[in-house]
Amino acid sequence: MGNFDNTIPIKKIFAGKLRRYSHLSAIRHLMWPSLVLKNIGDIFLVVLGFFQSTYKLIVWRPDVIFTKGGYVCLPVGIAAHMLRIPIVVHDSDAHPGLTNRIISKWASKIATGAPLKYYPYPVEKSHYVGIPIASEFHNFTESERRLAKQKWGIKESRPLIVVTGGGLGATRINNAVLLVLDDLLKIGSLVLISGKGQYEELKTRTPMNDDSFQLHSFISTDMALLLGASDVVIARAGATTILELASLSKPTILVPNAQLTGGHQIKNATVYQKEGAVVIVDENEMVNDPRILVSTVSSLLSDSSKTNIMTKKFSSFARPNAAKDVAEMIISCVK
Repeated sequence: MGNFDNTIPIKKIFAGKLRRYSHLSAIRHLMWPSLVLKNIGDIFLVVLGFFQSTYKLIVWRPDVIFTKGGYVCLPVGIAAHMLRIPIVVHDSDAHPGLTNRIISKWASKIATGAPLKYYPYPVEKSHYVGIPIASEFHNFTESERRLAKQKWGIKESRPLIVVTGGGLGATRINNAVLLVLDDLLKIGSLVLISGKGQYEELKTRTPMNDDSFQLHSFISTDMALLLGASDVVIARAGATTILELASLSKPTILVPNAQLTGGHQIKNATVYQKEGAVVIVDENEMVNDPRILVSTVSSLLSDSSKTNIMTKKFSSFARPNAAKDVAEMIISCVK
């Protein structure tokens, strides 16, 4: 929470989620006893969370409720609806999750991270605003990119490839990069953000950090500076990550995690691939043949005209006023 720890009160409620995995059929879900029991148990947590939320909302008497769609929002959203409190929903993912599909029926206004055509929401109360991101994520000039490389201690004369699997890292991407690391380093410098879980293992199997290769477990500050310095980014397909890269106007290779609930990363990535704004690498294909990363990176770096067209299309999705637009939507719902 950073600087807000002492100014914004945080209260907890019970909540439960419906565990669903896009790579499993409905029958296989039902044949997984521990999964079924967890889902049944979480139904009771949702009910308990509803009563907690109802009590808190009666005491607090808020003018409006803002939800982002995680499963913890469901009991709050139901309680708000029962108490006739206006609800504003923001949906980052290009395909609505179960919670947002339920709460959106009662919402006064709905904000979306991707164009409205990808959502089943009523057009009359839906608005495409993008995703609020930090102002540091912007299209870097050549001089800004050079300075960013200097700050990170990266060779200015070589293309920079940044690989990130998100805050927790991505083991399958890490392993694939490790197998073709020598080939990638022939193309350019590389920074791998591995996540804390695999960092110590990778540290023993990769070169020491220098101006051509760097391994980091996590980057808490200057992430925008590192991505801004890059020439190609390989990343997962989280909604916020995608919009940060769009704001930076970066040639981007997305490797969606196909095992996440609802397959939302695949759906996120497909939105931008359809518009010719990113390249998608199938995770299973990458695992079977990691050289696909080498050929894809090489293709982007060697064809500047194609890459420029791609990044222009990608940057068209950037919405620098997203935070302001969402705030105005919330304020407009206050009775």
